[in-house]
Amino acid sequence: MDIELGESDSISQFLITYIMKNKFVQAILVIALGSALVTSCKPKSSGDAVSGDAAEKAYVAPGKYDEFYNFVSGGFSGQLSVYGLPSGRLFRVIPVFSVDPEKGWGYSEETKPMLNTSHGFVPWDDLHHTEMSQTNGEVDGRWVFGNANNTPRIARIDLKTFKTAEIIELPNSGGNHSSPFITENTEYVVAGTRFSVPADYSNGDVPINTYKENYKGHISFVSVDKKSGEMDLAFQIVTPGVNFDLSHAGKGKSHGWFFFSCYNTEQANTLLEVNASQKDKDFIMAVNWKKAEEYIKAGKGKKQKVKYAHNTWDEHTHSAKSVMKDEVLVLDASELKDICYMIPCPKSPHGCDVDPTGEFIVGSGKLAALIPVFSFDKLQAAIKGKKFEGNYGGIPVVKYEAALHGEVQKPGLGPLHTEFDGKGNAYTTFFVSSEVVKWDIKTLKVLDRVPTYYSVGHLCIPGGDSKKPFGKYLVAYNKITKDRYLPTGPELAQSAQIFDISGDKMKLILDFPTIGEPHYAQAAPADLIRNNGQLKFYKLDDNKHPYAAKGEKDAKVVREGNKVHVYMTSIRSHFAPDNIEGVFLGDEVYFHVTNLEQDWDVPHGFAIKGANNGELLIMPGETTTLKWVPDRVGTFPFYCTDFCSALHQEMQGYIRVSPKGSNVPLQFSLGTNVPTTK
Repeated sequence: MDIELGESDSISQFLITYIMKNKFVQAILVIALGSALVTSCKPKSSGDAVSGDAAEKAYVAPGKYDEFYNFVSGGFSGQLSVYGLPSGRLFRVIPVFSVDPEKGWGYSEETKPMLNTSHGFVPWDDLHHTEMSQTNGEVDGRWVFGNANNTPRIARIDLKTFKTAEIIELPNSGGNHSSPFITENTEYVVAGTRFSVPADYSNGDVPINTYKENYKGHISFVSVDKKSGEMDLAFQIVTPGVNFDLSHAGKGKSHGWFFFSCYNTEQANTLLEVNASQKDKDFIMAVNWKKAEEYIKAGKGKKQKVKYAHNTWDEHTHSAKSVMKDEVLVLDASELKDICYMIPCPKSPHGCDVDPTGEFIVGSGKLAALIPVFSFDKLQAAIKGKKFEGNYGGIPVVKYEAALHGEVQKPGLGPLHTEFDGKGNAYTTFFVSSEVVKWDIKTLKVLDRVPTYYSVGHLCIPGGDSKKPFGKYLVAYNKITKDRYLPTGPELAQSAQIFDISGDKMKLILDFPTIGEPHYAQAAPADLIRNNGQLKFYKLDDNKHPYAAKGEKDAKVVREGNKVHVYMTSIRSHFAPDNIEGVFLGDEVYFHVTNLEQDWDVPHGFAIKGANNGELLIMPGETTTLKWVPDRVGTFPFYCTDFCSALHQEMQGYIRVSPKGSNVPLQFSLGTNVPTTK
């Protein structure tokens, strides 16, 4: 259904008038009516929305590279996917919080510790948002951070290896949605709890309807080492019990501050779509983290007993380790009155976005009929002049008008998220009216709007949340596809759509299906990342894995009680050893496979019949371990799962399992039959 501007305006006014008179059903009416208007019928000319000349801009010739890497959250897949822009080609799916049988992530003995938590081994999560490291407010191409929304964690992905290098769990959190956003020099990765809960250091066995008394929010500040990238939970700020949705750091003049959108300021604990939509305004919380650091130095923080996991990957040993930590430093925002301030924001805000200058903070109320834009300078003046209207949970509330730069009027229905092109323009997604709207940050005038197909959530402009956006492209991440692709049963793929924003008007040039449910994404120039010293293979001489076999002469089989360690090598096109006998039922067999290749893009796989975990995928020069516990007597083949050469079919072997107590000696061979047959 194609809605003209005037028609959209009239519908918007009708909805707004109705819901403002009946607050109890605001949320239901906006979402239900808006969705019915937008998604129930097909937009005109949706199939040929891309013109020929525009489509050419998305074409990347065979053998040519894309201009940008696009790092897209996988949502409920728990993974992170990497696409090229403008082609939309999928390059890689990086396992982060979910096990991945393709790469053996969470299946190999070396990677299992990466998924350890205070709850034990957790093989899945909901990766909602991504954020790239920055230096001086500009994307630097070193790391990508991702959040786990279910069991609260933050991950760091190393862009030299495109591999998850570190995962840290966040205590005192129920959900981790407002994450993992960073300060302009990657001093901190910051996370706000989605679901307020009783703190881990308090009694959580309390009636749920005591939410207002016993439930608290926590904002986590995770420090990042400037050279290694290693993370540490530096401190947390305890806040009133609200839901933190999204956040962004200040930059330039506002560096030292962080801004969080808050909903459910009603502090409801049931039927939130109604009970958390009562107020005309919720809040954006402004946090002075520089002041918080001062209080910490002054000894104002309290150490609290908690339990959380910190998991790190070692590129030398090709192994992960998990350390359980038991303490966190906490500041109370209700006691320290000048570290947090609440700014009223209409209504149920989702996005909280800061423009490249650091002056303007954009709030996007999911149920609001406008977009409020706040001024950092006005906010500072309001704080200095004590222009407050009481407090919320002990936190001062700044008067709305005192911090307001202005409002974008009638922009669309269901604003969610905003990014910037570095030319003074902002771009906002509208979930209900299924469109992206371009507007001028200073004048607040709408400049352009384009339809999306359909129900767009977040968007990404390369560098769009930094001090120096690269512009050129905008990618919309849509929740519903309907008629866009070949049908695949009840569930259809989510999608992304690429728009050329180099001119005055936005032009759709491509859409493509995505992995999982994309939420937020980041993009950066390809040359910035591919020329950052990317690893092509692991040098065998640098391999410090305790079970590495750096040549076939090192291949062996060793028994330690009921544990059998196979020191195995792989090279095109055989394993060494390829015949193993003397393993008994009840043994635990550890295949430590070292890929002897010293060439780029020559991985080897390893799988064995009956294994109840996964395969291994071993990079050149790497050692990886598969644990196998045979459940029956017999002979079991193993083979290479990766098509590595013309003779990959021949890359196989056998392991014989005998009854426990048998007199079969432990032996192995390559190229000979053992024992010798007559």
